[in-house]
This record gives sequence, structure tokens and C-alpha cells, in this order.
Amino acid sequence: MAREFREKIRQKNTDNSGFGDNASGRFINKDGLPNVRRKGVNMFNRFSWYHTMLELSTFNFLSYLVIAYVVVNLFFALIYYLIGVEHLTGIDKSDPVNEFIDVFFFSSQTFTTVGYGRIAPVGFLASLVATFEAFLGLLTFAIATGLFYGRFSRPRAYLKFSDIALIAPFKDKTALMFRLAPYKNNSLTDAEVTVSAAIEVIENSVKKSNFYTLKTRLSRINTLALNWTIVHEIDEDSPFFRFSNEDFKKTDIEIIVHVRAFDEVFSNTVVQRTSYISEEIIYGAKFVPMYYPDQENLSTILNLDKINHYQQADLPVLEEDKK
Repeated sequence: MAREFREKIRQKNTDNSGFGDNASGRFINKDGLPNVRRKGVNMFNRFSWYHTMLELSTFNFLSYLVIAYVVVNLFFALIYYLIGVEHLTGIDKSDPVNEFIDVFFFSSQTFTTVGYGRIAPVGFLASLVATFEAFLGLLTFAIATGLFYGRFSRPRAYLKFSDIALIAPFKDKTALMFRLAPYKNNSLTDAEVTVSAAIEVIENSVKKSNFYTLKTRLSRINTLALNWTIVHEIDEDSPFFRFSNEDFKKTDIEIIVHVRAFDEVFSNTVVQRTSYISEEIIYGAKFVPMYYPDQENLSTILNLDKINHYQQADLPVLEEDKK
């Protein structure tokens, strides 16, 4: 079987995956980003800070903004304090703690260009620092506003994938299945999926990954409103033909999923990716339904909590295996 499998891989190997055959580890992370680390350039050229800030979670994005705001104001407050509080009018000079607190809030008022007026700089050096801080504040808030708008207006697919893929019964055969569903109220049409497989084989005592495209029963749908179960039928043309449970466990496999759809509101194409490795493939199971009609039978309820729910199932036995 191993010789048969390697020959099939040679025949169906594809070179349009975007990954070389000697790459290692997981190719696509669960969040859809490539599992690639870049070297040979400095850190500032290695990252696009704009893309990084857009990709952050909302909590991390807001946390970084707050931390940066506090750190910048502490920095300028320290400068004002080193210049001398006598160069700022309206400072509470009862003790050093109150002095630094007043200087900190003066810095925040200058940075945001609010300028209440109780505290004001006196002298050339303090005025110079306040002028530079106000200018820096204008630039910073312009960048922050752009980031907020970019995060708010950027079209996304908002798809939730099942955490697992199944080897399930399908029309007297077996099939590789996983499913996805939209979890927001965006309207996606003309959705299409491309599924690739990366399988690690040993040729001439060297490990390498072969890539090829998996055919799916339905690769395109007009409207993505409910869950969509992607089915790759395991027949004679599939590289997983006659694979047992042990074969799936012992072979390094990665199923790479690429979904593209059209967002009607943004009039733009959205893309989302994910992948499944051998440990995330469950043999002999099938998904349970995740949508049902409401009590009045007037609309359909899509229960996203059930996207990973499955039950054990017996797989059909091939005629050749019965003999």
C-alpha cells in the first residue's frame, strides 16, 4: 500500500501550494496565517506595523493604545519635572507626589491639545517641550484614528470553522468532512472553497512534503447563510483511498482550506483560511445537525455552539476488503 500511495502522490503532486516541499512544521495556523518566520532583515523591515495593528484582537489593540498613551505622558512628565516645576505655573507644590501628578496631567492635556489653562509653561525650554509634545499628539491621534477606521471598515469573512475534520460515511463510501458557518450578520454570496493536502513522505531517506488539490463534492455555493459542510469523497482518485485509522494517525497530514466569498455590503471579496493536521482528524464519526426550525416554523435557527458536535459512526467496508 505504501508503494501504491507514493506512486499516486508522484502522479498528483501539485506545485501551486505556495510552500516548498522541504518546508517543515504546520504550513497554515488555525487562524489562517502562514506558519513562517522571516530572517535576514531587521525587525522594523520584517513587520508591517499597520497590518500588525489591524490583525490584533480588539482587547490587545485597545490595551496597546492605553499603555502607549500612559508611557508617552509619563516620559514627558519626567522631562517637565527634570526641567523644574518652577517653569510651570499653577503647580501644587505641597509635596513631590502632587507635583508629579500635576505635571503628568499637564502632559496629557498638552498631548491631547485640550489645554485647560490652569497649568502653563513658563520659559523657553518648557514651552519648547510643550510645543513638540502637542505636535506629536496631533500626529499620534491622526494615526490612531486611521487605525480605528481601518479596523472598523476592513471587510472580513467572519467565518467559524469546525476545530476538527472527520472521516465519515458518505453514500456507501467514506469522505473527509469539515464544516464552516458565518457567525455575524454579514451577507456572503458566491462562496467557493479550495482544499489542498500536504502529506509528508520519505523518498531516498529524505523527508519531503507533497502537495495536491482535493476534489470536493460542492466547491461553490450561491449564498452562505447556514453552515456549509465540505466533503471530499475518498474514492480511487483520492490519496486517502484505503487509508485506515492508523494510517491517518501515523502519516503527517495537513488539510489546507481556502475560502473566498463576496461581501454584498462592502462590494468586495473576502478570504479566510484554516488548516487541519493529523491530530485534528477524527476517524469514524459524523457531524450532528446544527440548524433547525424555530417553534413557529417561520425561520431557521443556526446554533454555532454545535459546529464541533459529532457522533461515532460505522464506516462502510470496501468490497475488496471483504474478500
